[in-house]
Amino acid sequence: MKIEILEKNDNILRVIVRNAEVPLMNALRRISLAQVPCMAIDEVVMIDNLSILQDEIIAHRLGLIPLKTDLDNYNTPEECSCQNEFGCPQCRITLTLDAEAKDGTRTVYSGELVSENPEIIPVSDKIPIVKLAKGQKLKLEAYARLGTGKIHAKWQPVCVSAYKYYPKITTPTTSCDDCKKCVEICPKKVLELKGGKVCVRDLYSCNLCMDCADICPKKPSLITVEWEKNAFIINLESTGALPPERVLQEATKVLGQQLKEFEEQLKVEKQ
Repeated sequence: MKIEILEKNDNILRVIVRNAEVPLMNALRRISLAQVPCMAIDEVVMIDNLSILQDEIIAHRLGLIPLKTDLDNYNTPEECSCQNEFGCPQCRITLTLDAEAKDGTRTVYSGELVSENPEIIPVSDKIPIVKLAKGQKLKLEAYARLGTGKIHAKWQPVCVSAYKYYPKITTPTTSCDDCKKCVEICPKKVLELKGGKVCVRDLYSCNLCMDCADICPKKPSLITVEWEKNAFIINLESTGALPPERVLQEATKVLGQQLKEFEEQLKVEKQ
């Protein structure tokens, strides 16, 4: 298997994977969404809520705020040695919020959550939680734990996890004077005209819709759109809880563990 990085920043990772199969790509996609753990607020204790929103709505909003995650120093509740429903410092983080509107209406933002661990904080401090009118206040304690997306969407470390075949586009070698429809119809602007010739401008953006080939007035079409059978482009976009490359690394670990468990079960069946 060969891997080539196309794009990488704090939240986005695009890589080319060659000499792979569809089942492997789909397994990594599903595991990235549903089985890579990250931190999210799981329980909220309301101390004082004078806002217009009910406790349950505020707790739901808090749960959906992405939190930066430290997988190396915290355990999932199922794997923690404490085995306590209330958790311990190895599997739970406490965040507090104490906000009051004294002079007039104000909005309470995620940046006002105070974490006992400065490394585990909201990804953005500009996520609105509630609007308080003058004299209203909100005071609470929130407890964050590791979890996975298969339990609840708030524990999904990625907002995009997708793959596609590596595209292969063939354009005419001579100039084409018939029309520009093949260039204009592409929503991704994959093609362009250069010196009267149709050229590929951005191959990696092609989503294999075939519109450029279908609209060509000549039959057979002068443009062919195909894909490489064992080459794929993986696109991961993190919520900010984990770096996208860490999400992919953890997904491969989970897949490896699942394969080991499956192998052990096969050995038991044979016996």
